[in-house]
Amino acid sequence: MLVSEILRIKGNALFTTSPDAPVLDAVKVMSQHDIGSLVVMDHGRMAGLVTFAEVLAALADRGGSLGDIRIEAIAEADPLVAAPGIDAMELRRMMLERHARYVPVMDGRMLLGVISFHDVAKAVYEDQSYENRMLKNYISDDRS
Repeated sequence: MLVSEILRIKGNALFTTSPDAPVLDAVKVMSQHDIGSLVVMDHGRMAGLVTFAEVLAALADRGGSLGDIRIEAIAEADPLVAAPGIDAMELRRMMLERHARYVPVMDGRMLLGVISFHDVAKAVYEDQSYENRMLKNYISDDRS
C-alpha cells in the first residue's frame, strides 16, 4: 500500500498554522479537531511541524504556562517528510527510525496531507488482514 492510498482513505482534511501564531491557538485547533499536529505554513510553503509533543515540552519548560509563545519558537523546522509514492512499510520504518508520530506528505513543494503513525499502522493491519483472508480462501478452495 502506498502513502497516496493511505491519504485517499484518510481524507484530505489538512490543518495548518503560521509561524507567528500563538501556541495556545494551535492547542485549541488540535483539541477541537482531535488531531495531534499542525503543519506550519509560511507564505505558501511548509516551514515546519508542531505536534502535541512540542506543546508539552513548552509547557514543561515554562512551568505549565504557554504565555504568549509563538509557533516558530517550538515547531520542528525539519520534520520527516514522505512522498506519495512511498510504500507504507517503508514509511513505517522511517517513522520508527526518526521517532516521528506525524509525517507531512509532499509532492514536490505541494503539501498533500499529514499521515500519523496510527494511520500507517491501520493501513498495514488492514492490508495484512486482507491478505490473510485471501490466503485462507485459497487454502479452503484448494481442498475442495
